[in-house]
Amino acid sequence: MKLQGQEEYEASSAHENVSAGELESDHGPSHSPGSSSETDSRELGVCTDPPLFIQLNELLGWPEALEWRETGRWMLFEEKLEVDAGRWSAPHVPTLALPSLQHLRSLLVKGLVLLDCPARNLLELVEQVIRVESLSPELRGQLQALLLQRPQHHIQTRTWPCWGSTPPKKVPHNENVPLKEQHQNPLRQKLPPEAEVATVLAGELGFLPQPLGAFVRLRDPVVLGTLTEVPLPSRFFCLLLGPAMPGRGYHEMGRAAAVLLSDPQFQWSVRRASNLHDLLAALDAFLEEVTVLPPGRWDPTARILPPKCLSSQHKRSLSRKREVEGFSTRRMAGAEDRRGPGPQVPCPELQRTGRLFGGLVQDVNRKASWYTTDFLDALHPQCFSAVLYIYLATVTNAITFGGLLGDATDGAQGVLESFLGTAVAGAAFCLLAGQPLTILSSTGPVLVFERLLFSFSRDHNLDYLPFRLWVGIWVATFCLVLVATEASVLVRYFTRFTEEGFCALISFIFIYDALGKMVNLTHAYPIQRPGFPGYGCFCQYPDPQGNESQWATTKQKNRDDILSMDLGLVNASLLPPSECTQQGGQPRGPGCHTVPDIAFFSLLLFLTSFFFATAFKHVKTSSFFPSVVRKVLSDFSSVLAILLGCGLDAFLGLATPKLTVPTEFKPTLPGRGWLVSPFGANPWWLSVAAALPALLLTILIFMDQQITAVILNRAEYKLQKGAGFHLDLFCVAVLILLTSALGLPWYVSATVISLAHMDSLRRESRVCAPGEAPSFLGIREQRLTGLVVFILTGFSIFLAPVLKFIPMPVLYGIFLYMGVAALSSIQFVKRVQLLLMPAKHQPDLMLLRHVPLNRVHLFTAIQLVCLGLLWIIKSTPAAIIFPLMLLGLVGVRKALEWFFSPQELLWLDELMPEEERSISEKGLEPEQSFGGDESQDSELMYQPKVPEINISVN
Repeated sequence: MKLQGQEEYEASSAHENVSAGELESDHGPSHSPGSSSETDSRELGVCTDPPLFIQLNELLGWPEALEWRETGRWMLFEEKLEVDAGRWSAPHVPTLALPSLQHLRSLLVKGLVLLDCPARNLLELVEQVIRVESLSPELRGQLQALLLQRPQHHIQTRTWPCWGSTPPKKVPHNENVPLKEQHQNPLRQKLPPEAEVATVLAGELGFLPQPLGAFVRLRDPVVLGTLTEVPLPSRFFCLLLGPAMPGRGYHEMGRAAAVLLSDPQFQWSVRRASNLHDLLAALDAFLEEVTVLPPGRWDPTARILPPKCLSSQHKRSLSRKREVEGFSTRRMAGAEDRRGPGPQVPCPELQRTGRLFGGLVQDVNRKASWYTTDFLDALHPQCFSAVLYIYLATVTNAITFGGLLGDATDGAQGVLESFLGTAVAGAAFCLLAGQPLTILSSTGPVLVFERLLFSFSRDHNLDYLPFRLWVGIWVATFCLVLVATEASVLVRYFTRFTEEGFCALISFIFIYDALGKMVNLTHAYPIQRPGFPGYGCFCQYPDPQGNESQWATTKQKNRDDILSMDLGLVNASLLPPSECTQQGGQPRGPGCHTVPDIAFFSLLLFLTSFFFATAFKHVKTSSFFPSVVRKVLSDFSSVLAILLGCGLDAFLGLATPKLTVPTEFKPTLPGRGWLVSPFGANPWWLSVAAALPALLLTILIFMDQQITAVILNRAEYKLQKGAGFHLDLFCVAVLILLTSALGLPWYVSATVISLAHMDSLRRESRVCAPGEAPSFLGIREQRLTGLVVFILTGFSIFLAPVLKFIPMPVLYGIFLYMGVAALSSIQFVKRVQLLLMPAKHQPDLMLLRHVPLNRVHLFTAIQLVCLGLLWIIKSTPAAIIFPLMLLGLVGVRKALEWFFSPQELLWLDELMPEEERSISEKGLEPEQSFGGDESQDSELMYQPKVPEINISVN
């Protein structure tokens, strides 16, 4: 039946159809809920209906003192009123008995169904409901008085739970105003502003001769005064009353009606139902999907906790699509004709234009329309937290890589160049790039290449910085050629196999560097040992003849006596100067003054910052503290961990190594200016020969930059402003030319820090149903946080008096946290864990249901071998071919098609463009081509969920 605007609603029962003119004659036509645009949106699986809050008011006290009391409420999950405890239960998955649904269906068949009822208040609604021929005028009066009686709501305020009303009373006919307690109900803040209410009234009523059932859908939602717990407009009203029946029949029928209304698919259907048949069809569709638990195999009193994430609606959407076809076959057919079968269209950023710099022009035009909002969208407190977090990570990274670069180039470049280059390149990129969420930084692979380039220059007596300038000029030229030819479209070949290998490598570099720094710190501050073998100690005795002090060795019988003396000394003795220095002390006259063990206290700060950053980040998903507190602790997790570490260090007053920043603005290499001479002492032909190492560096930069860009622009991050692969590469090329001319480090996208930046800008729903986890809305896309971070990095030279109090072990702990969080969020790590698990203890992963375990282990082993080769090559003199090895990951992935079937690769990785194209040419979706049916959710394919931990590299 085709949906259209109707001027009357239907009152359907087993014996009668009452027209709108008979019940109400002064209302004009109204629009049907199922307009064309809405139906089309349903066909596409998009839900635009307002959410529905359902409450169950139960009639209690028969036959003595009748009263209505709210005993249950639903959004997605059920909450029961625990009367004795005076509170609402925790949200849980509702369970129903099949007879309750069957009795409800029978009552609706015999009862009254009013669709598009024009009632404007509770009195008019009650008058429409009680107009049943089987009721005498006296019973109608009694029933009307009962239905207008004010119910009791258990409103649990922040200070003290209270009942929404004291002794029940009859509400005057003109009273349609909610109570003050209803407006102050904290539940109101958890419901979206556009939410509507459905009320179910159920109970035993002895004076009724037979069961009475009524289902009403209001044409226009109206606030029904004190009937509902929250002062929101009501859309549905269900009445289930009748004489006594065995068990809790009416209570269970009321719960069944509420559970039906809480189901999204039933809601969608009943909003568009035009008669009783449509309503019953929706109920039958619900019954077809019901899962039955056998009696005696579970505890009926147990409450099933809400799942962490709800299953896909893919199958149910197909059923709904067929239902729409039943409502409007012709319109659905027209929509199918308009869409038509065909291959899936790739994202517009990765489509060739066939013109020189065509992709770059498209990126510029696409991002220009968002440029103003890129700054306005940053006006949010969350951005302040992101700035603090990423600033400290960027400064630490600049200092770390600056120090490593100084060691690799014998002081030709250093920390000052690292600070200046980071500030200039990062700020320019955030202002002009296509993806401003990217954080530019020195990376491990580029640092390896810098070290090799310097070694080559030193071994051949070449002037390093001029030679490096020509390498940078050639790299910028090659990158511009790649931009002009739209080579960035090749990133479609970077599947998860390549991304996971690269991201795992970068994560291991972060972890290795953090741990390596702590090991090096123990060499700079040796671990003190309390004494020497055999309880021997060096003690100072005066010479009997009055000469200068001499050293002698004695045996100490009681070490407790030694340790109980001056803690500023080693044991109770005075060590000789040589031993004093070896033990980490400072010779002072004839004595040896020592300080507490710096190495162990640094390790304490290192672990403190790591574990507290992890704990604060995960507190959002815990059960402690209110949701607002959990969100603040999670958003500021890294900042709080750093502050905690600094406070602990200041409290103990330890001489731990602190953050050092340059205090003078001048190049590290003495005697050079800021501009690098093009030739220096090098021969002219070296400017041409530099093209060869530049080609290798171009491959490395392209892979490093574009793999990170692909990861950041994944669909699961729900970015709305599009990517800019060509524009990003163009900006990197120009910045490489600039930094080469100034003698600054080369910069590309830093995978881990960029992902940390995105994670710190996650947007989540502020209102959600009780028991439902906040839904991921996307990333706060803007340019201001990155811009401010790099401006502060540049000014860090002048912030030395403040930054000098930050202990380096604390920052190393944050580095470790970033690496571990990034590593733990990729599927590769989960598959590595499977190698160590017996089959009976393995988690129920979807890929294990469709791929044999030995094939999963084989795929994982190949990735481990590739990762090991990358690490070995990076750490050996053969690192010059490291860029080619990164490119080789794509070739290895292509070769896997000879050993794994497309179905296995679809679960373990993803398909290459050629495979997708061959499947699309057949007019099939991947799951259809591999034998999938509508009983399988689309989420069964490996689609990683939105990250719940700090950093996700998926």
